[in-house]
Amino acid sequence: MLRVSAKLAGDTVDLTALTGACESKDAGVKHGALLLAFAEAVMSRDSSILTMARDALEQASSAGIVIEAAGVAANFQRMVRIADATGIPVDDMTSELGTTIREELGLYAFESAANSVRKD
Repeated sequence: MLRVSAKLAGDTVDLTALTGACESKDAGVKHGALLLAFAEAVMSRDSSILTMARDALEQASSAGIVIEAAGVAANFQRMVRIADATGIPVDDMTSELGTTIREELGLYAFESAANSVRKD
């Protein structure tokens, strides 16, 4: 989603920031480093870390940005839970685009990659 929306807007983003492999911590997104920290805090389920990340994001941007970021995080949580619960099939794991994205982001290095189709 981020890749396509950035491309349509004429922006350049570095999606490797999602895996920590990016030199620029903002990934080419305004407040990107703070948004990544907020996303990590949401996933940590640690309320003190979440409070710090939320406050830092709000101070640098606005309450509206925090609300939008929380909405995006909640939507992704919802989508994953529905997909897991209903057994929604994923896109063709052997598609050229999917393989390219997984390789660019270094996703095969993650332990969960054992559950994915590999190109090699």
